[in-house]
Amino acid sequence: MVPMSKRLFAETFGTFWLVFGGCGSAVLAAAFPDVGIGLLGVSLAFGLTLLTMAYSIGHISGCHLNPAVTIGLWAGGRFPTRDIAPYIVAQLVGGVIAAALLLYIASGEPDFVLMGNGLAVNGYGANSPGGYMLSSAFAIEIVLTFGFLSVILGSTDNRAPAGFAPIAIGLALTLIHLISIPVTNTSVNPARSTGPALLVGGIALQQLWLFWVAPIAGAVIAGGVYRWLAAEDKAPVVGDNL
Repeated sequence: MVPMSKRLFAETFGTFWLVFGGCGSAVLAAAFPDVGIGLLGVSLAFGLTLLTMAYSIGHISGCHLNPAVTIGLWAGGRFPTRDIAPYIVAQLVGGVIAAALLLYIASGEPDFVLMGNGLAVNGYGANSPGGYMLSSAFAIEIVLTFGFLSVILGSTDNRAPAGFAPIAIGLALTLIHLISIPVTNTSVNPARSTGPALLVGGIALQQLWLFWVAPIAGAVIAGGVYRWLAAEDKAPVVGDNL
């Protein structure tokens, strides 16, 4: 068993890598003059950060990097209750450090303004890239987090092909971003949402509740559904019907 201190460090660094790489691609590179990476590039950046960390620290902490994943794995019977709070705290610390470093770097550009989507914050209404309202944002965050946890639970099942889970999970996060960046700027991860929102403040902070409630709800539902879906029927014992 890996000591808790090492697992928490891995979760902190991994979440830092996810938020800095994903949000950093959106803030620094998405619209760079003439050669910006755009929506597709940002989606790939989020998927690649998770894929690389899954191979790097998956064997240390499980590479959750996301409070919704931690809670979803608990709901799926894969994670102990006692470890939930420490993992979530570590993930939040990593997300906040990443957002702070990203703000420091982005502020070096003379025209940078910390407002609206200045740090790739998540939001709905005025803070939605496409102007989508609360109901749409809530629905897509629940559905996509449900799908994300389903991929995680399925690809890490001991009956699944070994060694391919990080690829499936990274590609799933890429797909999720391709679908939902226009709607909410894509969360499915309360830690990813919290870091930028704390620094931007204002509407971003007021809307942060949705990016905790919806992802966690989707994750809990996925955990329960997968426990039912993956349960194996026990073979009848001779004499049971006697």
